[in-house]
Amino acid sequence: MPAIPAPLLTILLLIGSNVFMTFAWYGHLKDRSAPLITVIFISWGIAFFEYCLMVPANRVGYGVYNAAQLKTIQEVVTLTVFAFFSTLYLKEPLTWNHLVGFAFIALGAFFIFHKWS
Repeated sequence: MPAIPAPLLTILLLIGSNVFMTFAWYGHLKDRSAPLITVIFISWGIAFFEYCLMVPANRVGYGVYNAAQLKTIQEVVTLTVFAFFSTLYLKEPLTWNHLVGFAFIALGAFFIFHKWS
């Protein structure tokens, strides 16, 4: 079986880690009946799996990407995962101003990754 190239593996691990973290941070908002301390411990347990993916993502990706690029990829992935999560799970609308804000973040990513001569 061929190995997954480091750039792709990094992004896949970051996507997986962000799915876990989004549920850890925001999943409890759909039903707010559980006591806060319970939600904190459940979220902490979910976040453990986020770390199990995020740490390897950064370890694999560092060298292929520099630290600023890794963080930029993570932020773009986070916003993308969150956009899907908030519309599909929380049933919140994704409005034009959200899209404009995301576009500005994507523009920032362009500046991080562009090779300036």
